Amino acid sequence: MTPSGRGRVSPGVVALVAALGWVGAVAAAQGAQAGGLGRNLFREHLGATEAEIDAKLASVWEHYVHGDEADERLLYPSGGDAAYVLDVGNDDVRSEGMSYGMMIAVQLDHRAEFDRLWTWVKRHMYHAEGPRRGYFAWQCARDGRHIDPGSASDGEVWFATVLFLASHRWGDGEGIFDYRAEAQALLREMRRGDRGGGITAIFDPTHRQVVFAPTTEAAQLTDPSYHVPAFTGHWALWDADSDGREFWAAVTSESRAFLRRAAHPSTGLMPEYAHFDGSPFTATTFGPGKGDFRFDAWRTLSNVALDHAMWAADPWQIEQSNRVLRFFGRFGESPPNQFTLDGRPLSEDVSPGLVAMAAVAGLAADAELARPFVQALWEMAPPSGRWRYYDGLLYFLGLLQASGRFTLHGPEVGSR
Repeated sequence: MTPSGRGRVSPGVVALVAALGWVGAVAAAQGAQAGGLGRNLFREHLGATEAEIDAKLASVWEHYVHGDEADERLLYPSGGDAAYVLDVGNDDVRSEGMSYGMMIAVQLDHRAEFDRLWTWVKRHMYHAEGPRRGYFAWQCARDGRHIDPGSASDGEVWFATVLFLASHRWGDGEGIFDYRAEAQALLREMRRGDRGGGITAIFDPTHRQVVFAPTTEAAQLTDPSYHVPAFTGHWALWDADSDGREFWAAVTSESRAFLRRAAHPSTGLMPEYAHFDGSPFTATTFGPGKGDFRFDAWRTLSNVALDHAMWAADPWQIEQSNRVLRFFGRFGESPPNQFTLDGRPLSEDVSPGLVAMAAVAGLAADAELARPFVQALWEMAPPSGRWRYYDGLLYFLGLLQASGRFTLHGPEVGSR
């Protein structure tokens, strides 16, 4: 938890005042003090007890960490002191999945598993030198060999956040387990642009937005689901560098404005990839259909709602969450998993990950719109089988977020 600082004003709060104005900064400070989501949708809408929720979370942890290797498990041991989260369907290891696994571990206070995952990341994914120094390969084989040495920016965004949370929850150790030092180094690297070799900063210095990937071509666009103002707003408080705090406050403000621009005015749907002005990226440079609401974009539902739950910075987030849940509600609690932005289904498939993100949107939505999706998530069994990776991780994160168990642990505001 993050109690309010006493005796002095945090430079991060000063930066937030500059970026958000006084009202926004007050809401930001309140969110930082709360440290968590403040709402338990399973208790609020379904009457679930704390014991029932704890038992469900423990059961899901057992399923994905110790379950059947062929059909249930996502976490696999490696070399005795390390472990990886496997994208079972594609038989590879991704920075996205590793960062999600670490987030789940720190939220549930499983330090041993957190450290084993981080050991694998630093041993196999981390670039110690060259233009990519400080970044992580987004895709590796089980043996750690790089399949693609490039970075997917959301991996770095989540790594930085989970490392701060580990520092705040458990304190700092030595070497790679000096979590705060590792997080701080990553914040600096994500802003550094003087790299050469066609490698860019992960956050565009002009647009103040996260880029799709830090390469010359991919840095010309963004991915709406990579915008997580709930996280970057805390970076503006936690960064040890004053220029960093100012930068992250500006990023947070811009992400909120960007998400408004990216959301379709009728459906609330956002594209998988977008230009910095929020318009959908319709070129086929990185594959077809990137201007539609597809798999990455599911996470925009939770990103908006988490920001509202933690910071209460923009009433639009309530309108947006109501809008998108009202749209999905036309299809019942199990909507198709892909759409054009104006609402035409592009698939007949139903995905647990999208249902989970819709339930999390309930943190900012009216009860009658949220309740069916919260009920669906509560009753859903943990995803199993070949395609359990992405659905399963979003399902697990959704349970944590909807149950109020998702906390951005932090020190006193203003403490370093």
